[in-house]
Amino acid sequence: MKQFVVIGLGRFGSSVARTLAERGFDVLAIDQDESLVQEMANVVTHAVQADATDENAMNALGLRNFDVAVVAIGADVHSNILATMILKEMGVRYVVAKALDPLHGKVLAKVGADRVIFPERDMGKRLALNLISSNVLDFIEFAPNYSIVEIKATKGMVGKTLAELQLRTRFGVNVIAVKAKDRINISPSASDEIREGDILVVIGENQSVERLRRL
Repeated sequence: MKQFVVIGLGRFGSSVARTLAERGFDVLAIDQDESLVQEMANVVTHAVQADATDENAMNALGLRNFDVAVVAIGADVHSNILATMILKEMGVRYVVAKALDPLHGKVLAKVGADRVIFPERDMGKRLALNLISSNVLDFIEFAPNYSIVEIKATKGMVGKTLAELQLRTRFGVNVIAVKAKDRINISPSASDEIREGDILVVIGENQSVERLRRL
């Protein structure tokens, strides 16, 4: 089972740590603020008050043995970057770092972050898409220029099979799952019929997804 360390227990970091712990993973939560550490003490496997920019303190915690580290330090950009660099130099296999803006993200990538995330920007995109189109339920930036989107089946889709809808031909997107209240089909076939209330999980280039969204 993977072991995770989450550094920075603000709203984002505590949410990550709590979600991982609820799913049964071993989680070490770290923050300089004792009150934040105490809040997570009964939630995660271990919660420790420590300075993530202190290389000796990080070595003492044995962080090199963890599979994934999440650097969720928010406003202190210097500490965020330094903690990321220290983790990679220690040999942590996979480091995810939170960035405030593109320039910050570039610096994190330069110092070795395996993945850079922009929580505020991404949440803004998801909210905007939901406000623009009521049938877009969720949006995830999968890779540069590619997205995964959850779209509520429109009236024109209901009663038709995926073959009849021809979403790949018409829009250049692939349906990777179909969700309903009582079921989820993670490998839908061309003959599967869309029912009222179904949610289509599609992946494709951003331009293709946008064309489908406008349907």
